[in-house]
Amino acid sequence: MQVTNTAICFTVDDVAGSAAFLARHFGYQEAMSADGFASLTRDDAAGVIFLRRGLEVLPADFRDQRAAGTILALTVADLDAEYARLRSEGAPITLPLLAEEWGERLFQVTDPNGVVIELLDWAGAAQ
Repeated sequence: MQVTNTAICFTVDDVAGSAAFLARHFGYQEAMSADGFASLTRDDAAGVIFLRRGLEVLPADFRDQRAAGTILALTVADLDAEYARLRSEGAPITLPLLAEEWGERLFQVTDPNGVVIELLDWAGAAQ
């Protein structure tokens, strides 16, 4: 198998709201969109796709579920600067900056549809 790209998909009610949030706060760019669908990309990260809840392209047994229990985790070079930037932009920080005993430092924001985005770094990791 040769993988040529990677993306994570979230089922949400307001595709445009989630897409705009990723573009505004995280520098993603819309690559394609249609009614009920948006695909966003960055050169340095996996793609993110938002699908409107209820679309027939989704498996019938979870077509009406919302994104839940999934976190989009982004490892960043300067976690403290990103925390300050997102606070200054008014992004809803739903888990403040913290350090775990195993060396992970992280915080989380939540988009208008409840999609959790976690920014993290590793204590002692080469930058």
